[in-house]
Amino acid sequence: MTGSSPPIKPGPSAPGDRESDPHGGPLAQRQAELVAALVAGGPPPAGFAPAALAATRAALLRKRAGEVARHWPLLAAGLGTGWLSTFAGWAAGRPTAGSLRDGWDLARSLHARGALPPVGAEELATREARLRYDGRRAPRPRRLPAVARAGGAVAVQITGRVRLLRPAPRPPATQPTADGHGVPDAAGSASWISD
Repeated sequence: MTGSSPPIKPGPSAPGDRESDPHGGPLAQRQAELVAALVAGGPPPAGFAPAALAATRAALLRKRAGEVARHWPLLAAGLGTGWLSTFAGWAAGRPTAGSLRDGWDLARSLHARGALPPVGAEELATREARLRYDGRRAPRPRRLPAVARAGGAVAVQITGRVRLLRPAPRPPATQPTADGHGVPDAAGSASWISD
């Protein structure tokens, strides 16, 4: 070939040639610190605005909560308006293990504390009957018949089919007020519906 320069051969890189950022330290290390701060509750890395970092962390937790709610719709519905705060409180210092496993771990945590809503207990019981999950590896289908209990709900799996044998107990319905009309509000004060 005429008129072209010889190809450049890569040589050994000098210690100062490594990619780094203006705040010091290798870029990969700084990126790992940022990811840890955003999703695993790590300390904020130097050079990042704390307010922006907190806003990004909150947005990522909301997104993660939405993904878990798609896999665990009854658990999310059972917690109602408290879903996001319950999930965010539980997930704040934990890196994700995937939406299915995050929901499973949260449901087990709520069950252990006695805070699992009835529909969430039914969902957990049916999942426990259908799949085997040890908390470390991905869930696997059960091959043998299984019975699972959670929060008073009982589910059974036979030949791959899961049936809810007993639903979780529901809180008692509210009674009419002393005057016989209406329903007491959440605080137990006077009726808010009347004739």
